Amino acid sequence: MNQLAPTNWNAMPPPPRAIRSSARTEAMHLSHALVVALMTLVASSASAQDRAPAAFVPDVVKKVILDPTTYVPALLGWETTRLDWRSSRIFFQNGWFEHNARFTISGRSDDTAIGHAAGNRQILTDSLVILQLSLLHNTSERVIERLLTSRYPNHRKLLRAIGWIERSAVASYWTHRVSAGHFRQWRDNERLARQLGYR
Repeated sequence: MNQLAPTNWNAMPPPPRAIRSSARTEAMHLSHALVVALMTLVASSASAQDRAPAAFVPDVVKKVILDPTTYVPALLGWETTRLDWRSSRIFFQNGWFEHNARFTISGRSDDTAIGHAAGNRQILTDSLVILQLSLLHNTSERVIERLLTSRYPNHRKLLRAIGWIERSAVASYWTHRVSAGHFRQWRDNERLARQLGYR
């Protein structure tokens, strides 16, 4: 008799594929519009400055790339989801079902899990989406920070401190949001596998 996979993480199942893909498309259009609006703002603001406008974009790109808050949510989300996925495999081999609909063959909760490689691809895709959102957020924050520091040069330290606090807070929120449930599930899976004699 098949059993349901152990889970205490009660995430809402994702919407059907058609809705999910239209929401993803809508999010992409919104992110493109935001980037175009920010670039327009940058171009108009940078052309009015005394300094060379060419230094604006490379400076923002460099700061975003070197900022750890750009990568932490995606990396920790990837690692904790992988831990959860790997620790669940022993249950699938013993006839348990996957609760997360995104990791089932049918796309419904409490059904047969997808293969290990397909699960790893899904985890990588999720992490790349998180990285994309983080890059977009940090780029827009750095552009705004740069515009404000050029407009208010006497408050550079304050504006940079506020920017660092904002980026850290957003990165912490997203890291917790994408990692905490998987981390708890990994621990629960390990404990239950030992109790059931699977390990």
